Amino acid sequence: IIFSLKIRTLPFLEGYMNSIGKFFHLNENHTSFKTEFLAGLTTFVSMSYILFVNPAVLGASGMNKGALFTATALSAAFTCIVMGVIANYPIASAPTLGLNAFFTYTVCLGMHVKWQTALAAVFVASILFILLTVFKVREMIIDAIPSDIKYAISAGIGLFIAFIGLQGGNLISKSDSTLVTVGSLNNPLVWITIFGLVVTIFLMIAKVPGAIFIGMIVAAIFGIIIGQIPMPKAFISGIPSLSPIFGQAIFHISDINTVQMWIVVFTFLLVTFFDTTGTLIGLVQQAGLMKDNKMPRAGEALAADSSGMLVGSVLGTSPVGAFVESSAGIAVGGRTGLTAVWVGIFFLISTIFSPILSVFTTQVTAPALIIVGVLMAENLAHVHWTDLEIAIPCFLIALGMPLTYSISDGLGWGLIIYPVSMLAAKRFKEITPMMWILFFIFVIYFVVLNVK
Repeated sequence: IIFSLKIRTLPFLEGYMNSIGKFFHLNENHTSFKTEFLAGLTTFVSMSYILFVNPAVLGASGMNKGALFTATALSAAFTCIVMGVIANYPIASAPTLGLNAFFTYTVCLGMHVKWQTALAAVFVASILFILLTVFKVREMIIDAIPSDIKYAISAGIGLFIAFIGLQGGNLISKSDSTLVTVGSLNNPLVWITIFGLVVTIFLMIAKVPGAIFIGMIVAAIFGIIIGQIPMPKAFISGIPSLSPIFGQAIFHISDINTVQMWIVVFTFLLVTFFDTTGTLIGLVQQAGLMKDNKMPRAGEALAADSSGMLVGSVLGTSPVGAFVESSAGIAVGGRTGLTAVWVGIFFLISTIFSPILSVFTTQVTAPALIIVGVLMAENLAHVHWTDLEIAIPCFLIALGMPLTYSISDGLGWGLIIYPVSMLAAKRFKEITPMMWILFFIFVIYFVVLNVK
């Protein structure tokens, strides 16, 4: 029943489902309840690792890991549901990787800042984030970015998540001499990824509906059969209390009283701003929802995104932002906010069914990320490669995201070079004031703040 969704409904239930379909404009977006459900489930499974990774990373700062698990799930659920209902986009959000590491290892352990004070910095940054959204600064930036750059952003995100998939699936590993190298086939975990990838490729080319999700299920079963993925000892667990971390961000706002802490606040703000903005652009582009080089309902999407960061800080976690793994659900066919709502529901359910999530390891989800990377790289075909002044910044964006392991850093490479290359091509009249503003912001971002 769950997988086919061919449920016999009573007349009143059919009317209720029709109302939901009209609310999310399922017919107009050429999708269905079944497709949106599978898309939401695929996205959730692809990003569910954050439920375990986020507590592990933030826990190193001294925070309670059980409370962090609950905060991660609730903040993700809130933001996904708001995104789906308010903006009607199939984009899921959760506490982001990278910023949680910055929170723990740079701010807390490196600067010797208490985790309560670091949460307060996230809270203040989220308020500034909301103000930028209210005054439509983020929306103006999205509209000002040229279409070629938007395509490069989407493709760059695709290469980035494919790189994450290759890494998580152990198909590549670190190397002292070449930075990365091919993974060892002696590692049995690699074979889970290889098996899942082959199955997914076959199903995708054969145009089997739900191929990406089926590939993950098959990979998980294969991992259990070969003894590399343990069967969960239980299926239901209690929900850990939030009390050790809840509200600490508000209680310690007065700690933001030094130049050092304000630099931390603006670093959280800048990285979150460009990471989430770049991700939103790329995902909306991938879903084919851009209209005349503009993002419809941009204000609503950005409001959902920024409010999620605020709620997350109060719950007790690092900045919340749009997840690139949403592209897995989009690839399955998710086109409306119903996909995001399903992801939010699954995050709520996960608070008691967390043991089951342990079956979907990074090796199981890796094939989905690799395949989605292939699909998103298609956007490179729309870049005007014969115009060198366009090709160079687009290439730096697409290549920079995976190589720097950062959407915002890769975006910065391209946006700094873009006005320079356009000036050299004597096309300076095409450089909008906003692109010049972004140029100077990223110069500050890289040179002055030295966030790395």
